[in-house]
Amino acid sequence: MDSDPHIPVLLEAALEGLAVRPDGRYVDGTFGRGGHSRAILARLGPQGALLAMDRDPSASEAATGLSGDSRFTFVRERFSRMADAVRQHWPDCGADGVLLDLGVSSPQLDEPSRGFSFQKDGPLDMRMDPGAGAPVCEWLNEADEKSIADTLFLLGEERYSRRIARAIVAARRVAPITRTGELAELVRAAVPRREPGKHPATRTFQALRILVNDELGELRTWLETIPGVLRPGARLVVISFHSLEDRIVKRAFQGRADASGPRLPRGLPVVPDIAAPLLRAVGKPVRPEPHECDRNPRARSAVLRVAERNP
Repeated sequence: MDSDPHIPVLLEAALEGLAVRPDGRYVDGTFGRGGHSRAILARLGPQGALLAMDRDPSASEAATGLSGDSRFTFVRERFSRMADAVRQHWPDCGADGVLLDLGVSSPQLDEPSRGFSFQKDGPLDMRMDPGAGAPVCEWLNEADEKSIADTLFLLGEERYSRRIARAIVAARRVAPITRTGELAELVRAAVPRREPGKHPATRTFQALRILVNDELGELRTWLETIPGVLRPGARLVVISFHSLEDRIVKRAFQGRADASGPRLPRGLPVVPDIAAPLLRAVGKPVRPEPHECDRNPRARSAVLRVAERNP
């Protein structure tokens, strides 16, 4: 998310949360441009290993810069499939730590052709993997008004979702909406009041990006599957950038994510092993210091949480 890909948001806090051991095995589930991966490798010894993942093809290209390091392996894949990747690469053990830096990266935002930014005109795409699925403009031009409004409200927490949905449906009757600049202007005209320091289209673009990439579904799948490939005491570090993600992570790290487990009455003197949560939160949530936010405004909404795999 940082404007400098080599200095990611909350880098030192992330490394501290991972508690990197020189001989440990770690996973960077959102490689991006490799800022976190390079920092983890710098703390690993010759016996350590790092598995990096990302579904963005541009991240795959960036990972070639580390291909000469025998400790490093890159897999072009979505992080929801991390458990399978860990079993494949380390079948007889597991991971000592995993890092996720959620959300959209600076290179994605800064490249107009990717369609993520409301500040630069480009095709209305927003796919993190441009080769998978359909661009978001297809959904936006076919969905009914209620579905659009509900999506903006639920995924973007947009209070003017109904106004914006009406404007979108009215505009597409004239011509399909295919450009980011066009959508940003529609939202700007539909929103009667602006939040200080925030573009009126911020929440709309967030909601559509989350929708087309199934970001919350990816996160839930990862949280459900990753504990099974962690060593006891392994650390999970997640950096999220909006409340929907952070709420899911918080609940999981508090041991409340697995709804399929047995529901036991409160007050039992001993909790059976089958019902014990696999994860426990470590420390308090970490947020960027003011100087980091001044250097990188995109860091302002970041929240870092750490959990540990119970024995």
